[in-house]
Amino acid sequence: MFAFQHPSNGGVVPDVLTLSKTLGNGLPLSAVVTSDAIAARARGEGFLFFTTHVNDPLPAAVGLKVLQIVQRDGLVQRSRRLGERLHAGLGRLQERYACIGDVRGRGLMAGVEIVSDRETKAPGMELADRLGKRMIELGVSANLATLASFGGAFRIAPPITISEEELDLGLGFMEEALRSTEGSMPTGR
Repeated sequence: MFAFQHPSNGGVVPDVLTLSKTLGNGLPLSAVVTSDAIAARARGEGFLFFTTHVNDPLPAAVGLKVLQIVQRDGLVQRSRRLGERLHAGLGRLQERYACIGDVRGRGLMAGVEIVSDRETKAPGMELADRLGKRMIELGVSANLATLASFGGAFRIAPPITISEEELDLGLGFMEEALRSTEGSMPTGR
């Protein structure tokens, strides 16, 4: 269910796991999860932290239900399958446009690095800005972000409920933005 459990992680298990945001499916909820041994040591050392809303039953029930639905509906496996589709599509775009320096990520979260030179990987900040604006003009608004602090990279993170058709449509919009934006450096492939 969690990224650290992915086989490519090499069996690394975190001592402490912090969860928030999607755990509550829109309801404010967060959690700090650790082993019994670490929790016992923290208590023994006098480390206690409480807030006014600790152990509220409503958010706890919502969080439990969210985790149950993720497991029941196989959403992790679905995210993995759709992520493979997303990354394959982004890889095809990288072959066609030299301004895509790198495609990285896992599952339905991807980073697409926009560069002005593929060899040096120099960030293509202005081009990334123009591409982002063009994609918004085309109708892409599903958690697509490009900010100066991202170094010219797009963060793509559609919801895990996205359909294959919607994913393909988004990739098509991205290709149209690349095709119609000056400076995208088509490779001719």
